Amino acid sequence: MSDWKPKRFWKTVQATECAGGYTVLLDTKSVKTPAKADLIVPTQAMAEAIAAEWKAQEEVLDPGTMPVTRGANAAIDKVRVQRAEVAALLAEYGDSDLLCYRAAGPDALIQQQAEGWEPMLDWAANTLGARLFVGEGVMHVPQTSDALAKLRAELDAFDDFALAAVHDLVSLSGSLILALAVTKKAVTVEDAWALSRIDEHWQIAQWGEDEEATKAEAIKRAAFFDAARFYALSLA
Repeated sequence: MSDWKPKRFWKTVQATECAGGYTVLLDTKSVKTPAKADLIVPTQAMAEAIAAEWKAQEEVLDPGTMPVTRGANAAIDKVRVQRAEVAALLAEYGDSDLLCYRAAGPDALIQQQAEGWEPMLDWAANTLGARLFVGEGVMHVPQTSDALAKLRAELDAFDDFALAAVHDLVSLSGSLILALAVTKKAVTVEDAWALSRIDEHWQIAQWGEDEEATKAEAIKRAAFFDAARFYALSLA
């Protein structure tokens, strides 16, 4: 049974408007989420992207090639039913943001972190009103309740689909600030990912690449870009 995979059973795929938004029809039946909820998304662009993923499936369904469908499923089945918990989880990153934890050395790494991360923290302070403090090493750096409240308010303003995307942007980068900067176009997706990997790329420069680590990073990078695209589709 572990080798069983769902097979393609439909002939036609169509994105269409419906009550509450847009859905995708396989032949004449609407796509359902894994929890059997109606897959209704907020924009036509997202529905068309999902339809394209279903059209591209051949004999056997491969969820790994369907990031927009997976994102919509997560928004409906997970974020919608436990929104407060998801927002709280992401808000915790504001109190332990990657950008706030700096190396004790060497000087070249300290400089790279400062040059890459300080502008993002300044952006958060100037644009979001959330000034975060930095520290050396891994010891917890307490943040002000005001700054954390400002970041939580940003999260609460997202709808379920946008919040699902932000969840992946944050968890993959380790930074709530970088995730919010991507959503507000204060930094490109490419630059945000690079900023989140300063430490790892420093280690590679010193000691060389590890094949398994390189493969793992490629997977995470693709997922990060998928999340950014899903966020954009939620607004399109």
